[in-house]
Amino acid sequence: MQVGFIGSGNMAAALARGWGEPVLCSDSGSGRARALVDELGGEALSNREVAERADLVILAHKPYQLDAVAGEVAGAAKAVVSILGRPSQADVRAAYPDTPAFCVEPNTPVEVGRGVLVFAEPDAPVDRDLYAAVRERFARLGVVIDVPERLMGIAGACSGVAPAYWALIVEAWVDAAVRGGMPVATAQALVTEGMAGTAELLRRREGDTLGLRRAVTSPGGGTARGLAALERGGVRTALAQAMDDVVGA
Repeated sequence: MQVGFIGSGNMAAALARGWGEPVLCSDSGSGRARALVDELGGEALSNREVAERADLVILAHKPYQLDAVAGEVAGAAKAVVSILGRPSQADVRAAYPDTPAFCVEPNTPVEVGRGVLVFAEPDAPVDRDLYAAVRERFARLGVVIDVPERLMGIAGACSGVAPAYWALIVEAWVDAAVRGGMPVATAQALVTEGMAGTAELLRRREGDTLGLRRAVTSPGGGTARGLAALERGGVRTALAQAMDDVVGA
């Protein structure tokens, strides 16, 4: 399955690097398509040429360009996957009425094969073999999760934003360690590896956050005091507000 990208921004580049194959890609004049081809091999093409030559076209342009791009490639694309976020499956089908269309919300860790790829459950009849082939292609880049269309916004506010949120938390945590005298590189290793190990432990314990916390929190101990400080600082409220703001944007 030859994949082509219309749009060569950060998310398209992360997907392409994760697959690690020569790419067919386009851009709107930014030069990013050429840079991606220089990195991975392939060809920088026009939108129409990408649609004509790819088996699967990933729509990675700006959401507001949906109709304009569809007008350029009308009738050429064999199948499309939108990673645009806002447009619904119905919106994409309306733009590509004679083309199988799917909606996926990936996140940037696909670049290293540890992404989360949220598929909107088809809300109209689809070619099941094609759908399975598309899911298999994306599953090479991480974990595929299916959600109803109505929950795609919340899914994006969980996994799509996760790299930015975790990066902010790590940055603040490292800064706190540095204030205490820890060298930056050592603090980064301690926090980053601690985060990675905890994620794996939670996965193996099927998301039992309470059990995990209790296992490392002695009554009146340092971890208990630290957790209390985080609660006083409003960590739950901040995350709830962030969810509301992202979904409601």
